[in-house]
Amino acid sequence: MVGVAEGNLKKELAILVVLGGEEAVENGGLGVVRVAELIGREKSQVSRALKALAESGFVDRDPSTLHYRLGWRFFALAARAGEQRLLSVAPPLLERLVKDLGETVHLSVLQGTEVLTVLSGSPPHAVKAVGWSGRTVPLYCTSSGRALLFDHDRDALSELLSGIEFRKLGPDTVRNVGELYKRVVAASARGYALVDEEFEFGLVGAAAPVRDFKGQIAAALNVSAPKFRLGERLETAGKEVKRAADELSTLLGWSPDPQLGVVDSSGPS
Repeated sequence: MVGVAEGNLKKELAILVVLGGEEAVENGGLGVVRVAELIGREKSQVSRALKALAESGFVDRDPSTLHYRLGWRFFALAARAGEQRLLSVAPPLLERLVKDLGETVHLSVLQGTEVLTVLSGSPPHAVKAVGWSGRTVPLYCTSSGRALLFDHDRDALSELLSGIEFRKLGPDTVRNVGELYKRVVAASARGYALVDEEFEFGLVGAAAPVRDFKGQIAAALNVSAPKFRLGERLETAGKEVKRAADELSTLLGWSPDPQLGVVDSSGPS
């Protein structure tokens, strides 16, 4: 019985792997016959396994094409695992950035219209988790917030920030959605966001997005410091942060090539 159960498990895992592969993604799923061919199993066996996986939510069947694709439960588990992996693999990268830049570094996520810090490190202290209930800062005037908005178009940005008061917190705080969108577009084209006295007088910051295995922005990596210390190095810091963010994204399963992927006053400015 153990051997049979193990064989069934291997078969179902093989099915999930091919349904997450390039061919399945490009075609919106795969039929029973094709799945059977790819994993080297009989059609009847694969059909039974797919039905069981569909009943549990791990795969979905398109009612029109009858093709199978990865289901909601698979992605729900993957997202949960991604959050845990993010917090487990990020600390060494943050520690390296703290050492290389000599400044405070943060890992933040989007929470409504604010930015929530989940990991933080300051020289010479070790990186430490502050938990999901850590400090929040405004989305519209911080480099981390800007990096988290890279995939938002103008309409999505307007909807997200409808009703939000753009309070002037620093000399160069954005005043409205239109101005914010222009800065997001410029930052996205560059690959990292820079802010200069937007969140607070005398404070500058640089941030880059961290993507998950589906290519969606999961977090932002950010460095911030007083302008007199980091101002002249801000562009360099932005490039360093982007390299670290891309490395962290790769550890989460993201690939820049879609063919390869599965699908303080030094506050977080």
